[in-house]
Amino acid sequence: MIVLGIDIGGTGVKGALVDTETGAVKTDRFRLPTPQPAIPSGVAGVVESIAKHFDYRGSAGITFPGVIKKGVIQTAANLDGAWIGRDGAELFRPCIGGEVVVLNDADAAGLAEMRFGCGVGQGGTVVLVTLGTGIGSAVFYDGKLLPNTEFGHLKIRGKDAEKRASERVREHKGLSWEEWSERVAEFLRELEHLLAPDLFIIGGGISKKADKFLPLVARSVQTRMEPARLLNNAGIIGAALVAP
Repeated sequence: MIVLGIDIGGTGVKGALVDTETGAVKTDRFRLPTPQPAIPSGVAGVVESIAKHFDYRGSAGITFPGVIKKGVIQTAANLDGAWIGRDGAELFRPCIGGEVVVLNDADAAGLAEMRFGCGVGQGGTVVLVTLGTGIGSAVFYDGKLLPNTEFGHLKIRGKDAEKRASERVREHKGLSWEEWSERVAEFLRELEHLLAPDLFIIGGGISKKADKFLPLVARSVQTRMEPARLLNNAGIIGAALVAP
């Protein structure tokens, strides 16, 4: 089944058509900047533009960078506070022309990696971490998702982890790979203490440069780490997987 998956981020909104049987992305990704301010009406307009780009009407999955409960958005740390309390499916349904499921962005990426990527056949505790505008997390035990973990907001040295170790922080502060890797490792060690994971999957756009930082991170992290096999398409693929 070919389904539209859309991944909403703090800096960009991207989508593609996905074969949900194989996980293959069947089109080039189409990306538009996240409008600023990132209010619901503006982002909904971008979602509609992406659907029109693919001449698509039908069911779809859409990720959101925040906690989602029963379709209602509870947090929006890297977007606008006006999102809180909004029913995501209700907002996006007219934009897509079909039924919509909205889920946490890292949860979507994790679902894709567990189905088609690094997590295939992996038992025990798997933690996916996405490094981008913020830090997302998805936790699985024996393949089952614990939704909405949002470990990017753990306090590290008095700040949210994503304020110290996200990819955006690396870019804005001009951190070297060594400097940034130390911050990422500190965050992952905290997750080790809390969860005793069997595998870390490192995702987000930076995963395509894993060779530049994962060996540095591994110096002080005991848990096995793998870069996301689906790279930055994981969120799109995971969104398509949950489409109604």
